[in-house]
Amino acid sequence: MTTGARGVPFWSLPEIEASIAGTLAHLAEGGIVAYPTETVYGFGGAIDSASVDRLVAMKHRPSGKPFLLLISGSEMIERLGLHLSRAASQLAARFWPGPLTLVLSGGERRVSPRLRGPEGGIAVRWTSHPGLQRLISAMGDPLTSTSANRPGLPPAMSAGDVLSSWSAEIASGTIRLLDGGTLEASAPSTVVDCTTKRLRVIRPGAIAASALRESVPDLLGDH
Repeated sequence: MTTGARGVPFWSLPEIEASIAGTLAHLAEGGIVAYPTETVYGFGGAIDSASVDRLVAMKHRPSGKPFLLLISGSEMIERLGLHLSRAASQLAARFWPGPLTLVLSGGERRVSPRLRGPEGGIAVRWTSHPGLQRLISAMGDPLTSTSANRPGLPPAMSAGDVLSSWSAEIASGTIRLLDGGTLEASAPSTVVDCTTKRLRVIRPGAIAASALRESVPDLLGDH
């Protein structure tokens, strides 16, 4: 499914709505989508094993380095069989939607093993990007997510950045590029491991540990 050399407009509400049907068809065929988020441009696809394997192959992702899942509502966590502890729920209630990624246990029957990280959990973020929320809601399932850059290159902050690195894949229709313009510079999402009794920051990011401790005082890491 060819998207054209400049991608699919994904900025205004009418553009977002017009893009949905074609993007859902592309995802249903196992295709990869490049999209804007609240932090950087990402790559993603459906959560079935075949779609995940295609994304792994395209990104040359090493074993043990999984993708995260983007959701548009807490009900998706329940459908995946993931577990929110009381402390994790407190963080989610305050900071979602937004740049906070929670690594959750569970999901053995619903989530591809390739999405499980070294902590044994599944990384999940409720995106605050309105266009992406609309797409995920229309999809009805989470969207996998990894940065849309070649290994060793900086994160992509615009559709132009993605196009310059992946022009052949976009022109061939392997990647469907959703052009949401240029993003404002921001830190990556903060990642918190919620698979153990005491939560732990495993990647500092946009939300400071001091802010997280206002909800979870015994949080470990990123002092």
